[in-house]
Amino acid sequence: MSFFAQLEARCRQIDSLLCVGLDPHPDDLPAPSAAAARDFCLRLIEATAPYAAAFKPNSAFFEAFGPEGIQALKDVIAAVPAGIPVLLDAKRGDIGSTSAAYARAAFGELGAGALTVNPYLGHDAVAPFLEDPAKGVFLLCKTSNPGAGDLQDLEAGGAPLYLQVARLAREWNQGGNVGLVVGATYPAELAAVRAAAPELWILAPGVGAQGADPGAAVLAGLRTDGLGLLVPASRAISQAASPAAAAAELQAALNAAWQGQPAAAPRFDHAQLADDLLRLGCVQFGEFKLKSGQLSPIYLDLRRLVGDPAALARAAAAYVARLRGLRFDRLAALPYAALPIGAAIAVQGGWSLVYPRKEVKDYGTRSAVEGPYEAGETVVVIDDLVTTGESKFEGIEKLQAAGLKVRDIVVLVDRQAKGQDAFSGRGLTLHSVLHLPDLLAYWRDSGALSAAQYQETIAYLQAG
Repeated sequence: MSFFAQLEARCRQIDSLLCVGLDPHPDDLPAPSAAAARDFCLRLIEATAPYAAAFKPNSAFFEAFGPEGIQALKDVIAAVPAGIPVLLDAKRGDIGSTSAAYARAAFGELGAGALTVNPYLGHDAVAPFLEDPAKGVFLLCKTSNPGAGDLQDLEAGGAPLYLQVARLAREWNQGGNVGLVVGATYPAELAAVRAAAPELWILAPGVGAQGADPGAAVLAGLRTDGLGLLVPASRAISQAASPAAAAAELQAALNAAWQGQPAAAPRFDHAQLADDLLRLGCVQFGEFKLKSGQLSPIYLDLRRLVGDPAALARAAAAYVARLRGLRFDRLAALPYAALPIGAAIAVQGGWSLVYPRKEVKDYGTRSAVEGPYEAGETVVVIDDLVTTGESKFEGIEKLQAAGLKVRDIVVLVDRQAKGQDAFSGRGLTLHSVLHLPDLLAYWRDSGALSAAQYQETIAYLQAG
């Protein structure tokens, strides 16, 4: 059985997302020896096995004791009860031949089922770890440490580097044995990675000593099937008066965050993105004169998203998640507001992008649709928001005139429910990442919008 198949079976068997870290810190040992480290971990395994979906020994604490430490690590891995997966936290990665040696050591000599791997040397350095599809590989994506953003948040190809790693992980997952490491200390980024890689398992460190909220990690990183997330904890369990009780408590907290949430208070899936929209002035409240001459208590300008790369990346990731499951050959962004958004989506999703021109030039190619395409292909239309839908049809008609098929339109914000009627009458389906009434309710509940503003805006939308 492969590592991820074993992990899924274990999670379902004991209803747990908890990964118990085996980190024999010197301060926790009665003596600075490999034997003490081994015994410390064996006691922890025995106490927490009923609650552990997996165990994660950290090789550094064993390597510090030299050859005896390596033997102790091997003993610890061998002592994990059958049926419980073992993930070795070693963060390996080097040129191909060295990576191959690291893989033989971790999977062959030590007997680990999975390994954390540094992907920043590229595919040739990762490939040796992926050769055996039965062995799991967790690629470092957005790590939990405070300095993670020094490099991982840098823009690369229109998105943060960590999202590029998530995209590459999906490409490299040919054997179904790739996962990602994303810190629970960054729940917004964890949600963005989940949107960019909806099927991959995520190891989310940071709960416990690093202070991450386990509930936020679950809501941000769990797949829709209730799996796909492994939350490790080490010192919060090992240093507790009763490691068994601490493990049971954390297992219950993780389960409650997911299982109790729908009945208690339905979560707002895109809270960080909603906060971005207000912070950047993409949504403003007051009195605004619209193009029609009508006065409105709310004004939306999603072009402001391009001024913040992180917010644009989060918006693109939300689009990507909505696009999964639709059948199309290319994206088609409508000018002008959706062009940069469409480009960000294309980069994250790995899709080709075309767009209809607002004005066709009387020189050059005189093309009404820019970008590579073939007549007969299907495009999904990308735009920023929708009100009645009438403004979309000019661009859609140009796409259709060029021989492209259009079935679906995806927008970030559906301003009012009546917008969908205009599309369905033309055989088109509207898909929205966010609905304005849901956003308004979230902003009201979070205190960003007063009850009076909420009521005024809702009344205005209903009247329209």
